[in-house]
Amino acid sequence: MFKPYYRLRRLRRCPQIRNMVRETVLCRDDFIFPLFVIAGKNIVNPISSMPGHSQLSVDRLIPEVKDVWKHGIQSVLLFGIPEHKDAVGSDATSDKGIIAQAIRAIKDAVPEMYVVSDVCFCEYTDHGHCGPLKNGEVDNDATLELLVKQVLVQARSGVDMVAPSGMMDGMIAAIREGLDESGFTHIPIMSYAAKYASGFYGPFRVAAQSAPQFGDRKGYQMDPANSNEAMREVEQDIEEGADIIMIKPAMAYLDVIYRVKTQYLMPTAAYQVSGEFSMIKAAAERGWIDHDRIMLETLTCIKRAGADIIITYFAKEVADKL
Repeated sequence: MFKPYYRLRRLRRCPQIRNMVRETVLCRDDFIFPLFVIAGKNIVNPISSMPGHSQLSVDRLIPEVKDVWKHGIQSVLLFGIPEHKDAVGSDATSDKGIIAQAIRAIKDAVPEMYVVSDVCFCEYTDHGHCGPLKNGEVDNDATLELLVKQVLVQARSGVDMVAPSGMMDGMIAAIREGLDESGFTHIPIMSYAAKYASGFYGPFRVAAQSAPQFGDRKGYQMDPANSNEAMREVEQDIEEGADIIMIKPAMAYLDVIYRVKTQYLMPTAAYQVSGEFSMIKAAAERGWIDHDRIMLETLTCIKRAGADIIITYFAKEVADKL
C-alpha cells in the first residue's frame, strides 16, 4: 500500500503549528475605519443597510473616534455631508465646512488619531457628481482647480493624509503641486487610483447622500471588465506623486490588487466597500454564514492579495478578534 512521504497535513494538525506557519497575518495597524460626519448637532442617524454605522454630527463623532482609538485602530477616513449643497460643492472648499470642522475637532480631542480625508465632490454637489458640470458631464480640468482648494482647506485644518477619489485625469499632479506650493510637503496622498464603477457602492451612497441625480459615473470611474487599464491609471498616479495606491472595491478585484503590488511594489491599499460589508452582515443575520469567520476570511484574502492597508467598516469588530 502506497504511503505518502511528504505529508502537508503535518503542519495543519493543531492551532499552534498553523499559527507558526501562517503566511498572512492581520493586525490592527492594517486598518482604516471610515466615518460619516453630518452637519448639525446631537445627530446620530443609523444607516439601515450598514449595521453599526451612523451619520454623526461633529459633537457625536468625537466619542466614536475615541472608541475607535480604544479598539486599537489608529486611523479614520472621513466623509462629509454638508447642510447645503450646490452645483460646485462649495462646502468642501470652505474653512467652515463640515470636513474642516470634523478634522479640527478630532485633532483637538484625539490628537494621536491619524486622520485621512476623502477628496471628492459627490457628497457636496446638488447633482451628486464628482465635480462641476459642463454640458451635462463632469468638467475634468475645472474640477482639478477645486480639488486643490479642497485639499488646502483640509491641510489647514490639520489632516494627516488626503485621499482623492474622483478619478479625474491629472488629479494627483494638481493636488501634489497645490500642497507643495502651500508648504504642505509633508502630507501624503493616498490615491483611489483604480476605482471601479461598481454596483457594490449602494449602501455608501445612501450613507453619504451622494447618489448621482442623473446618469451614472461610468464616464470617469473604471469599467469592471478592465485590469490593464487599471495598471495605466496606477502608473500615471505614481508618476504624478501618489504615495499610496488604492484599489476599490476589494473582493471582486483581488487580481488587480495582486498585479499592482507585484508590479509596482508601492504601498497598496484596498477598500472593502459598503456592499461587501452589508452582504456579509445580511447573510449572517439570516444565519446563512458565520459572521466572524467570513469577516476574518475576507480581510485575510485582501491582505494576502497584496494590500498593506485595508479600509473596512469591520475595523472595530475585527480588532476585537485579533
